[in-house]
Amino acid sequence: MSAKKKLNIKPLANRVLVKRLEESLQKTAGGIIVPDTAQEKPQRGKVVAVGPGRMTEEGKRIKLDVKVGEDILFGKWSGSEITIDGDEFLFMKDEDILAVL
Repeated sequence: MSAKKKLNIKPLANRVLVKRLEESLQKTAGGIIVPDTAQEKPQRGKVVAVGPGRMTEEGKRIKLDVKVGEDILFGKWSGSEITIDGDEFLFMKDEDILAVL
């Protein structure tokens, strides 16, 4: 996603839109380069959009701990993959985020 491109999307409640960070080529101990198709997808990403937070039963809003632009670490099977304007993103709940890097 280029810097000039602006997404017109706003996640709802405690959802976060994340762009996976690309990882470099992996090599085995013997120097064999592992092709992209055989590599696991990275578990790091950059927050692109953040929802306003979830509502409690008392009607109070709990804001999310992450902000747009932060690098995060998320669970292996977290989120739903979506494609917007040819770019791949993940939609996930804030509970799927393990850490801010």
